[in-house]
Amino acid sequence: MTHSIRTDTHTPHLDGSRGDWRDTATRYALLPLRVFLGVTFIYAGLDKLTDSAFLKDAGAGSIGGMMETVRGSSAIPAMVDMALENPVAFGYAIALGEIAVGIGTLLGLLARLAALGGALISLSLWLTVSWASDPYYYGNDLVYLMAWLPLVLAGAPLLSVDAALRDRRQRRSYR
Repeated sequence: MTHSIRTDTHTPHLDGSRGDWRDTATRYALLPLRVFLGVTFIYAGLDKLTDSAFLKDAGAGSIGGMMETVRGSSAIPAMVDMALENPVAFGYAIALGEIAVGIGTLLGLLARLAALGGALISLSLWLTVSWASDPYYYGNDLVYLMAWLPLVLAGAPLLSVDAALRDRRQRRSYR
């Protein structure tokens, strides 16, 4: 008895051709990262906005208190000094930036720009808040920075507003 391998069971590609499960997994590989970073940044921003202690100039748990604490150990003390000029405004900027980045990432709306924003927030937090982590890999902001880079490079090619807009533009150009 001879057995043949069926090739018609593979998942179709977006262009209509056929591929195997590895092709599908490759195409969707960044989706879990996008969802994780999007949800995490939205949560982090909302957490800051709803924490009564965080958005204060000074005191335990405040953005001002945290900036004072990390000033001496940050890679760029001048950056901390800028934040300390108006810590409440800086706290709001970080929180609202995290929410905007998270929403853009989850929806895949201006995904590369949102990812760049996430990378810049993570970079600034790494250079200030978690710079003194020893060993360096205990500082989670560096990990977040590295996690944003694939999304900066690739954007959100699937299941995103960007992809829907791109497909719409392509359909219009074929007319």
